[in-house]
Amino acid sequence: MTGTEAHDSYGEKPDPEDHNAQVGPQRDTPPPSDDTGGPSGPNPPPPNTPGTPDEPPRIPMPRASVEDTGLPLPEPLPAPLFLEHRILKSLLGAWALAACSPEETTAVEDHLGTCGACADEALRLRDAVGLLHPPESLDLDPTLRTRVLESCLDRRPPRIPVPEWATPYDAETARLDALLQDIGDAEWHAPVRLRWFEGDEQTSRRTTVAGVIAHLLTVDGLVALTLGLDDPLEAPAETPTPAARTEAFWTTSHFPPTRSVRGPWREQAHNLVRTVAFAGGGSGRLPVSYGAFELPLRDSMLDRAFETWVHAGDIAEAVDYPYEPPSPRHLHAMIDLGARMLPTALAARRQAGLATPGQTRHLVPAGTPGRSLRLEIEGLGGGEWLIPLDSPGALPSPDHEVAHIALDGVEFCQLAAGHVPPEEAAAGQLGDREAIRDVLFAAASLSRM
Repeated sequence: MTGTEAHDSYGEKPDPEDHNAQVGPQRDTPPPSDDTGGPSGPNPPPPNTPGTPDEPPRIPMPRASVEDTGLPLPEPLPAPLFLEHRILKSLLGAWALAACSPEETTAVEDHLGTCGACADEALRLRDAVGLLHPPESLDLDPTLRTRVLESCLDRRPPRIPVPEWATPYDAETARLDALLQDIGDAEWHAPVRLRWFEGDEQTSRRTTVAGVIAHLLTVDGLVALTLGLDDPLEAPAETPTPAARTEAFWTTSHFPPTRSVRGPWREQAHNLVRTVAFAGGGSGRLPVSYGAFELPLRDSMLDRAFETWVHAGDIAEAVDYPYEPPSPRHLHAMIDLGARMLPTALAARRQAGLATPGQTRHLVPAGTPGRSLRLEIEGLGGGEWLIPLDSPGALPSPDHEVAHIALDGVEFCQLAAGHVPPEEAAAGQLGDREAIRDVLFAAASLSRM
C-alpha cells in the first residue's frame, strides 16, 4: 500500500447508512483471503462482531427507576422556612445565643443578608453575648492558695501557727516554687539580669534562672544561720554580705547552677518557716546580720519575702510567664518595711555626701519633731507614712511637713528594688523638691544584689 492509500484508508469515515460500520477503535482482524474461506467452507463471522447474536448491545439499557427497585426512597430536602419580618426579628436574640433550630438559623441568616436594620441589630446582640460570657483566663487566681488556707485554718486552727510576720515569706516562696515547676529544663538557663542601685547609679549583673535561685538560697542562708540551721555555702565568704555570699556560691560551684538548685532552696525555705513557727513570736527580735547592717528576724523575713517576689518577677519576665503582685496585706507589710527603713537610708546617704547640700542645717536632736515628708501609697497595699528627714531618731510631725509624694504601691516596690530609676518614678510631688529627690534616691538605695 502506498503512502497515499494508507492516508486515505486511515482517514476514511464510515458510511452513516451502513449499520454494520464500527465507530471508534477496532480490533485487528485478518481480512478474508477469499470467499470460500479455505477448504472448510465460508469463514464464520469473528466473535463479537456486529450482528452476532451472543454480542451484548453496545448501547446500555435504560436504568430502572428507584421506585421500581423496592429500595427505600431518599429523604426529601426540607423546604426552607418563609417567615415574616417581625418573626425573624424576634428570633435575633435566640440566634445570637445559638439557640435557634437549624431551619430557623438558616432563615435568619438568609434574612440578615437582605435586611440592613436586622443585620445591625444582630451585630449588637452578638457583641452583647460576648460581654456576658467573657473569655476566662486559664491561669489560677494568685490569691487562691491564701483563700484556701484561710478557709481551712478557720475550720481547724493549726496546732503550731506560723507567725504573722513570716506568712509573706511562706506565700512568696510557694508562688515562686509553682512558677519553677511550670518551666522546662531549657528555661533554667534563660538569661536574667539582676538590677540594683549603688550610690546614684543603676548597676546590674547577668546570670540565669538557676543562678537567681542560687542567689536566693545563699541570702536566705543568713536567716538560716541565725536560727541555727545549716549554711548552704560549702566555703565561707570573705564578708557576710548578700553579694559576697552569692559570688562565693557561684565561684565555688563546679558547674553552673541548674534546676537541681531548686530542691535545696525549697527545703531551706520550708525549714525556715517551720523553725520560726516552733520558735514562737518571741523569736522575731533575733538580730539577722547582713554584714553592713542588721535587721530583726521579723523584718528580715519580710525582706526575704520582698526579694523573693522581686526576683520571681525577674524570672517570669525572662521566661515570658505571667506573674502577679503579692496579696494586698502582704504588699502593705513590705511597703511598711521600706518606709521604716527610709530614715536610716537618708542618714547613710547624708554621711556619704550623696544627700542634697545644705540639709545639715536642719538636723535636730533625736526625739525632737523635725521636718517630715508625707509618703502616700495608692492602690494595693496602700497607706500613708510620715518620713523624718533630718535624723533617724527625729519624730515625724504633720506640723513640720515640707513635702508630699504619691506613688502606686507596686511602683514604690519597684523603686525600692532598683528596677525603676528615681528620676523616672511616676510620683505625684508637692513641696520641697530637694527633700523629694533625697527620699526617692534613698528608696532606690534600699536595693542590693
